[in-house]
Amino acid sequence: MTRPEAIQQIRDACKTVALQFMKIHPALPHLQSAETMGDCLKALHEMTVQLETIKKKVGKLEREDDSSLL
Repeated sequence: MTRPEAIQQIRDACKTVALQFMKIHPALPHLQSAETMGDCLKALHEMTVQLETIKKKVGKLEREDDSSLL
């Protein structure tokens, strides 16, 4: 696998994870537990921050590759 292929695979996986996270949020109120909902929202936020970190790191690598072409 080449670096561009790896970058694309990671981007695709991040998109899939993000789409799945969006399915969790609207279901939380139906659990009818404020404590559980609060804890889950906090965890979703933390996981989203970590997912964004991955995307930024991969994007930085991609930009470095692009700048070496100039």
